[in-house]
Amino acid sequence: MLISGRGSNLQAIVDAARVGECPIDIATVISNRAQAPGLRNASAAGIDTVVVDHRDFSDRVSFDRALMKQVDRHEPDLVVLAGFMRILGDAFIDHYAGRLMNIHPSLLPAFPGLRTHERALAAGVPQHGATVHFVTHEVDGGPIVTQAQVAVLPGDTPQSLETRVLAAEHRIFPIAIRWFAQGRLRVANGEVLLDGQRIPIYDLSDSGTQENLNGLRR
Repeated sequence: MLISGRGSNLQAIVDAARVGECPIDIATVISNRAQAPGLRNASAAGIDTVVVDHRDFSDRVSFDRALMKQVDRHEPDLVVLAGFMRILGDAFIDHYAGRLMNIHPSLLPAFPGLRTHERALAAGVPQHGATVHFVTHEVDGGPIVTQAQVAVLPGDTPQSLETRVLAAEHRIFPIAIRWFAQGRLRVANGEVLLDGQRIPIYDLSDSGTQENLNGLRR
């Protein structure tokens, strides 16, 4: 699992694994920042941690190679980007094609990149949210696994909207990882299939979670 900051999605995944809702073993947590708070949380949970500081490398290719070396030590089935704030190069993405998963704080394809909450408010959209997707060469453009909608409320600020979107991220990321761990996900013709069927964009908001997940749990 790759992180750059506080690791709140990491903690949500750790918590889901601890109670049996996400059948995975987290082999290691790697950060490009030695002071990332998420490293402390991982260590407290008994998870191996590694720092590969991007500032120690002269270019992206060298950094990606060093990062890949650390990841490959564990022969992972899935590499999870849980708030990893570095653009990865093509060689890295190709090496983990089909097993590199990210979460993004918007309803992709809307608002790829940074400052998504500010941009959503400026655009006046009625719905914002979060998206889990597989990583491809197009930044935030890979096949979508699932999404959660969050209503934009009168008086919202980027900070208040971020808080609600982050809560949605914490709900849907462990679900997507569980589906992968259970062997239920595959990508065909640029689309993600769940149990061999095209995945609808589930409303995994607080009110919609149980209704839309009926029949999807295993």
